[in-house]
Amino acid sequence: MLLAFALGACGESAADKAKTTVCDARADIGKQVSELKSLTPATVTKDAVTGPLDAIKNDLKDISGARSDLSSDRRSQVEAATNAFTTELRRIAGELGASLSAANAKAGVVTALQQLEASYQKTFAPLKCD
Repeated sequence: MLLAFALGACGESAADKAKTTVCDARADIGKQVSELKSLTPATVTKDAVTGPLDAIKNDLKDISGARSDLSSDRRSQVEAATNAFTTELRRIAGELGASLSAANAKAGVVTALQQLEASYQKTFAPLKCD
């Protein structure tokens, strides 16, 4: 049985591997966004925000690296989701950079992180990974 599994894994196509990479990265982005969304004005700190944002950036790099091996339909969907989410992430990251240093702006940071979660739901959540 183990041999059959090993042989099956060797036969995995580049498109299948790319889909797995994209789906794993998508799931991690969702996890990181949830972590960010759970922050409150009392718990938000620069470190609490930058760690998950760095993880999201790495996930987006993984998706970009795998995109060329996807089927054309899947590639189009992933590219559209990545572009839309990256645009929103950059906008929000710009807001965060200014707001994290000002103690009175922490509520704005929390609002921006909630907007990031809404962007994830709109862009990446609909991608099928079954």
